[in-house]
Amino acid sequence: MLWLLVVGGRPALGWGGVGREVWRLYHHWYGVLAHGTFPAHDPLWQYPPGAGPVLLAPALLPGLTYFQAFVVLTLAADAAVTAALARAGTRPGRSLRGAAYWTCGLPLLLHLPLARYDVQVTALAVIALLTATRSPRAYGAFAALGALVKVWPVLVLLGVARGRDTRSAWTWAAGTGATALAVLAALFAHPLAFLRQQGGRGVQIESLGGTVLGLATHAGWPGTVRYRYGAMEFTGPYVGTVARLSLLLTGLALALMLLWRLRAGHRTPATPADAALSAVLLFTVTSRVISPQYLIWLLGLAAVCLTSRHTAQRPVAVLVLAAAAVSAVVYPVLYDQVTACTWTGCALMVVRNGLLTAAAVRSCTRVWRATRLDTAPPAPRGGRGAVVPAPASGPRLLH
Repeated sequence: MLWLLVVGGRPALGWGGVGREVWRLYHHWYGVLAHGTFPAHDPLWQYPPGAGPVLLAPALLPGLTYFQAFVVLTLAADAAVTAALARAGTRPGRSLRGAAYWTCGLPLLLHLPLARYDVQVTALAVIALLTATRSPRAYGAFAALGALVKVWPVLVLLGVARGRDTRSAWTWAAGTGATALAVLAALFAHPLAFLRQQGGRGVQIESLGGTVLGLATHAGWPGTVRYRYGAMEFTGPYVGTVARLSLLLTGLALALMLLWRLRAGHRTPATPADAALSAVLLFTVTSRVISPQYLIWLLGLAAVCLTSRHTAQRPVAVLVLAAAAVSAVVYPVLYDQVTACTWTGCALMVVRNGLLTAAAVRSCTRVWRATRLDTAPPAPRGGRGAVVPAPASGPRLLH
């Protein structure tokens, strides 16, 4: 991956340089953030205020250029994820498949993970889920920190057990998030400027709606592709309708997961991670934007699922792996075909988004089935909650 990053400008690796976003865009934002303000007037700034410290972090390594320091910190986050998954996999009832999945799956995205800060965000979500059964407080705190960097990690809290664990996790999430936001608001001006930029987003060519519009160009639809808000987006008739439909589907997906939470009965140690993967998959496929780095999130969540022998997401993890491999072909290798909406580009998007949609549907279905009340272990003889009487006489054996 490091070698690909060094030679990333070669034509064989496709359209544009993947690392350009770090040394041009991130470095520019670093200069703005260093003066105590978020890039409020930059239409490309669409990230919550927690992204600020991540983009400033390369200053902690003064002997390196910004690009080099960013990559080193990304590798450190990757190592933290691997170590956390490996440690979790050695516990009783756990498996090292999660660590192997992350280690072998991430390079399928070529050098892209080293030139985006999604590995750092995924690390916070992974650590949150791995602490879910042992410390609901840490679970909530890490999820809140991840949500402040990129919003999606808040979804990992959907699977927390009802009752005391829910109160503890959400209380600590709210407290940690509010405290961190207050600190960032005190240190930087315009911490909520990203909301205005997010509202203007259109339909990215790599989204599910974008795939439909790309195919529509071959049926005579007159839309075009333009660079807007840091992504290649469609412009033309019906684009606004597709964008609104995507938002509606995202709302319905969230409602579906909330309904699952209300009706879920039986739980396993894998339920928090399984529900998190399902929720983020639904969020991804219904989004107006499906950037290739979104696959980093899914690989990390699938890896957490695979650390548990109770997970219901093994087939889903395979689909995510396949989608990651196709994503690398979509970007950067054949991105010129995708932006031109050629038949090759459209076929790639149909395959990649078809895999993600199949993964989302199967993930949601398996989560619902695994948590039905009738899947719970049978109650002891004598009925649910029956007490087995102790022997009337004889010595008690202590084991």
